[in-house]
Amino acid sequence: MNIIVVGLSHKTAAVEIREKLSIPEAKIEESIHHLLNYPHVEEVGIMSTCNRLEIYAVVKETEQGVTEISQFLAEIGHIHLSQLRKHLFILLHQDAIRHLMRVSAGLESLVLGEGQILAQVRNTHKLATKYQGMSRLLDRLFKQAISAGKRVRTETNIGTGAVSISSAAVELVDTKVDDLSCQKVSIIGAGKMSRLLVQHLASKGVSDIAIVNRSLSRSQELAKQFPQVKLQLHPLEEMMMVVSQSDIVFTSTGATQPILEKKNLSTIEVSQSIMLVDISVPRNVSSDASELNFIVSYNVDDLKAVVAQNQASRREMAREAEVLLEEEIEAFELWWQSLETVPTISCLRTKIEEIREQELEKALSRLGSEFAEKHQEVIEALTRGIVNKILHDPMVQLRAQQDIEARRKALQTLQTLFNLEISEQFG
Repeated sequence: MNIIVVGLSHKTAAVEIREKLSIPEAKIEESIHHLLNYPHVEEVGIMSTCNRLEIYAVVKETEQGVTEISQFLAEIGHIHLSQLRKHLFILLHQDAIRHLMRVSAGLESLVLGEGQILAQVRNTHKLATKYQGMSRLLDRLFKQAISAGKRVRTETNIGTGAVSISSAAVELVDTKVDDLSCQKVSIIGAGKMSRLLVQHLASKGVSDIAIVNRSLSRSQELAKQFPQVKLQLHPLEEMMMVVSQSDIVFTSTGATQPILEKKNLSTIEVSQSIMLVDISVPRNVSSDASELNFIVSYNVDDLKAVVAQNQASRREMAREAEVLLEEEIEAFELWWQSLETVPTISCLRTKIEEIREQELEKALSRLGSEFAEKHQEVIEALTRGIVNKILHDPMVQLRAQQDIEARRKALQTLQTLFNLEISEQFG
């Protein structure tokens, strides 16, 4: 068995490609089951965010597994595989393990050290567990990665003052206008990204913001979190009216198709230019919107220049995080290697248990039925205790052996001495 990751990110593909391969949470179950139906895919977890789509898998054969997952991505994105390949990255075994650890720690994010990605790794693990995509290997790897991500944020300063996609969007806008606090601002959407937008806008002195959302209750929950900010709440039906009255519009919804495009924007009457800042993937703002002379449009890929200004000071923190991650990677590798001992240990325990039961049965028959019935539980516990104590130290030492060759020699010796027939080997 091998662990692999096949995917694409802001480093390998533009938003025009990423949005085609975005998998909404409602489609995760179906996608996991689809992938598990491939003959070489044993376990799978799907991470889909605005900046990445990554398929983590345990495969029987590496080459065939990579081919099957790549074909799946081509199918869901409706992109010919030959065209998609140039945007994909493929990582195998230790590289795949290291990548997930780095992702969890925020070292692979557009915004170095951003905190939201750890929650996204947790959600990937939760959904894959819920839909039976993960078994022993990926479950352990994701738990180790989550632990590593928390450890990096606790033991280094990489998360201190880290900007998010939302804060980078606000910083971008702040560089484009004279006084952000005087602008008429609206946000379409009321999720986590929108909450962060409100938070960062408020820090810039913006105190009057229009919120447009399909669910009024969701908007009201958002308003309760910011009593110091005047949030005007509007239903989705009033979206175009709100846009026409805004100087700046942020979009952050889960829509799978653009909600603002040339066609509907051209129908509104405006007396000023409108800046559209789209931080959603798939995009909420169509690429043709900027063809209108009163529209200035930005998307997540336009945030890279803003983010770059904040990266230099965080590189030293990232180096500290790398040291911690190497420890976490080594811990996972040692655990994985220890699985090699499982078949031999299980076989040995089964054989000794069979011997114990046979000898116990002989002893009880010699003691007589009356004595046996009265004391059987005590004798049973005694013999189990003896077996467990005899096996305990050898089993602990075998699992803990870090020298692979020494461990394999010990396994072979056990198999020879006890005449064990091992029916299953872990790869």
